[in-house]
Amino acid sequence: MQSDTLVLQTVQRAIAAVGLDAIIIGNVAAALHGAPVTTLDIDYFIRDTRLNDEKLKRLADLLGVHISRPFEPASMVRRAVGLEVDLDFVVSLSAGMKFESVKSRASAIDVGGVVVIAASLEDVIASKRAAGRPKDLAVLPVLEATLEVRNKMFR
Repeated sequence: MQSDTLVLQTVQRAIAAVGLDAIIIGNVAAALHGAPVTTLDIDYFIRDTRLNDEKLKRLADLLGVHISRPFEPASMVRRAVGLEVDLDFVVSLSAGMKFESVKSRASAIDVGGVVVIAASLEDVIASKRAAGRPKDLAVLPVLEATLEVRNKMFR
């Protein structure tokens, strides 16, 4: 976990340095909310703008990674490779949620002295349900159980 924390801190510092407004989504967001899940990448939700494309280029330079669109020509994913984990930057969610609404429900979470913005567990669940992929559906019971426990604990 120490290595994972260092990667997340390094990436978040670089995101802040280039001024990219990014929300952690997916299993990393779920884990930050206490869900016992793992993942092989870090997923971020960003706005689909030319300015953000420029910020991603600066981020890639800062981190020493390569950014590509692995599912061209109509890719909604920008993937950064070259770190211990891949970074996926998505500009739309399967659930159709808008960036602003996800951000309004997101939490600022301290990760070893570095603050990250993580989508709410409810939004992670909605996004995974809407995506409908087997790997997303498989994790739903764990995420829903985590949400239920959290809701009981913090009523």
